[in-house]
Amino acid sequence: MLRLFFISLLLALPVRAEPSPATDSRVIVQTSPLAGFQHYAGRALFPLLRVGDRLDLVREPDNPFDPRAVRVDWRGVQLGYAPRMDNVDLARLLDRGARLEARILHLEVSRDPWRRILFEVVSAEPVQ
Repeated sequence: MLRLFFISLLLALPVRAEPSPATDSRVIVQTSPLAGFQHYAGRALFPLLRVGDRLDLVREPDNPFDPRAVRVDWRGVQLGYAPRMDNVDLARLLDRGARLEARILHLEVSRDPWRRILFEVVSAEPVQ
């Protein structure tokens, strides 16, 4: 009887609705490992980084190694780049003025620099 009472109590509680795709216009543009971690400040800053930290994407059209380069910064310090194989759409969207947000999705202590930081790029507006 007591068990039935608690079940009915739980059913009476309001349910917290998760945003549905119809109400949340944020779209995941891509998920990528961070390139160049070992060449920039990633190693020194790694102990300070947290999953969910905001990252800034900076377009570098004059980069001598890659005209589609997208630099990834954390609190104004360069961590690395979006991988060359993944930066075509990012560069195009940034060149069009799209509002993109990036954040750290996963951190891993690893000898392989491609596994250390995984980041996600989200568009707050519909992607065209």
